[in-house]
Amino acid sequence: MKKIKYLSLLFVILISSAFNTYAFDEKEAREELRYFNEVREEITQASTNPSVEPITHSRAVVIYDRTSKTVLYGKNENDVRAMASTTKIMTATILIENADLSQTVEVSKKAANTGGSRLGLKTGDKITLNDLLYGLMLYSGNDAAVQIAETVGGSVEGFAEMMNKKAGELGLTNTSFVTPHGLDENGHHTTAYELAVLTDYALNNPTFAKVVNTKYYTVTINGTAKDLSNTNELLGYLQGVNGVKTGFTNNALRCLVSSTLRNDFNIITVVLGADTRKIRTSDSIKLIEYAYENYEQIDVASLVENEYAKWRENYKIEINKGIKNEVQTKLGEQKYKTYPVKKADKENIKIEISDINYAEAPLLQNTKLGSIDVKIGEKTIYTVDILSNEEVRKKDIKDYFFNMLGVYAKL
Repeated sequence: MKKIKYLSLLFVILISSAFNTYAFDEKEAREELRYFNEVREEITQASTNPSVEPITHSRAVVIYDRTSKTVLYGKNENDVRAMASTTKIMTATILIENADLSQTVEVSKKAANTGGSRLGLKTGDKITLNDLLYGLMLYSGNDAAVQIAETVGGSVEGFAEMMNKKAGELGLTNTSFVTPHGLDENGHHTTAYELAVLTDYALNNPTFAKVVNTKYYTVTINGTAKDLSNTNELLGYLQGVNGVKTGFTNNALRCLVSSTLRNDFNIITVVLGADTRKIRTSDSIKLIEYAYENYEQIDVASLVENEYAKWRENYKIEINKGIKNEVQTKLGEQKYKTYPVKKADKENIKIEISDINYAEAPLLQNTKLGSIDVKIGEKTIYTVDILSNEEVRKKDIKDYFFNMLGVYAKL
């Protein structure tokens, strides 16, 4: 029943896509149905066989787990590519972090004359930055992007500098911004993986997360209301999808970044370089369903804590030349509470402890004394350090003197 509902949903999305993009005719309807039947077979295979990876037709794709910051699946995810309007994920981030969204601005001639997808701004229009943000992310307004850039960065070039600085802070070494909207320009590019990392960062901001999860919104331009609908075809239709951004240019082709949350399992999927909207839609759905069909979040924090408790009961680390003979230990910071593991690999999880039984004083607090590794087969997926919980000073001549006095006192 679940698969029937899911496949029916895909059919509705694909058919709706045709209505929205092209004039409908009988020939096209037959083509839609043919394509749907091909995709259905691929999806069914990927959903029922955990060993089968999703078959995607886009040039680059990735599934990124937000909890562990790891890639669950990728194809050409590190290839440098044009990113079209997915650029606006960074544009929105810079705006939210650097401006008062309640501010009203006057639209410049340059912004009003920007081509491509538009909010419909005219020179001299009055609009708040908050409404520009919604026009940017829901309607993919290139005119809104330029006005944001001029307001926040002083110019498109100045805003691009801010975008690239943020990219550097996030470690996005293969990402470069020239424009705030993503229209094709030399030197404007990213990778599927780095776009997922950027999106993960952006979604940590509640304002950004709220905007990209909005299906409909009404902005006000010169006191006149204008209704917007989100260009993201999966939002409101596929279970758990809560954003993020579509994109298209002749160079980038069709692009879609999606965030999906099901049962506290949050993933980001990125599709770059799809030939058609139908392909980007179906590829995105296949990636999302593959992740939830094949992966499960494991409570690795509890696994590590339980193994550490057993180890501490039976294991002592001796300290040579220290004022104490043994040292108390603790677990290092647990970076993640849960970690995604393939369901087929759950029975192969094992815990290994690497440690020492001897150390020389002086010993500083938080000195690494060992580690606990969570493994699947021979692959380590998660490591937590075992640390000293105290400082152990090295004995000096006074300590030896008093020790000798203690020995003589017992004679």
